[in-house]
Amino acid sequence: MEKLIITAAICGAEVTKEHNPATPYTIEEIGREALSAYNAGASIIHLHVREDDGTATQDAARYGLAIAKIKQLCPDVIIQPSTGGAVGMTDEERMQPLTHKPEMATLTPGTVNFGGDDIFINSETTAKNFATRMNELGVKPEIEIFDKGMVDTAMRLNKQGFFKSPMHFNFVMGINGGIAATTRDFAYLLDSLPAGSTFTVAGIGRNEFPMATLAIVSGGHVRVGFEDNVYLSKGILAKSNGQLVEKVVRIAKELGREIANPAEARKILGLG
Repeated sequence: MEKLIITAAICGAEVTKEHNPATPYTIEEIGREALSAYNAGASIIHLHVREDDGTATQDAARYGLAIAKIKQLCPDVIIQPSTGGAVGMTDEERMQPLTHKPEMATLTPGTVNFGGDDIFINSETTAKNFATRMNELGVKPEIEIFDKGMVDTAMRLNKQGFFKSPMHFNFVMGINGGIAATTRDFAYLLDSLPAGSTFTVAGIGRNEFPMATLAIVSGGHVRVGFEDNVYLSKGILAKSNGQLVEKVVRIAKELGREIANPAEARKILGLG
């Protein structure tokens, strides 16, 4: 079985210091959390950025500062900016981080409810536009899957030439409005993937470590971090993103999976 790639989603766009005081806002805090995750075993930093007051932003200059800080501290880590941004942002606003030509970036091929009145809008035209820009810049998309129909859309866009093979997917499981974080639904998504694909699993909230375990034993990869879950265990806040990564490393070692370093992750994902 391939070595395990661990992605750390260190801050997201919605979680705040009220949820967990260690949530990073400033560039220094983002660097601190990226380093904690990297030192614990993460090969990929999934990156959102904030203003110093915690406001989510897709500003290219702010991303540039965060990317530079992370590269200073973790020179070989893979930095994966989000093109999701925050609910309500325009497509052009969301694509700003691509100006830095990262190795990877996220791309969501469908619309999903985020609870209440929040709708994360991704039309098929949006997905095509994002894919076209990424192809032009040499950025590999991580295709974010919130429901099974998004796999079908990705496969259709692959046949049309927008997504290149082999594709890499991230199953985001347990979001209100998206696919549930169950063994049945995980197996359904896994069986739906085209041959040769790679995949990561991000379980939301209390689903983080059960879904990570399923991914580990199934030959997939794992995403953890404050964007998805701020607790180390029930009622106990994680002190850092690194603590969440360390827990995945312990589970993986118990199950016989070795951890990929960034160079090994690049080879598995076909980067470079």
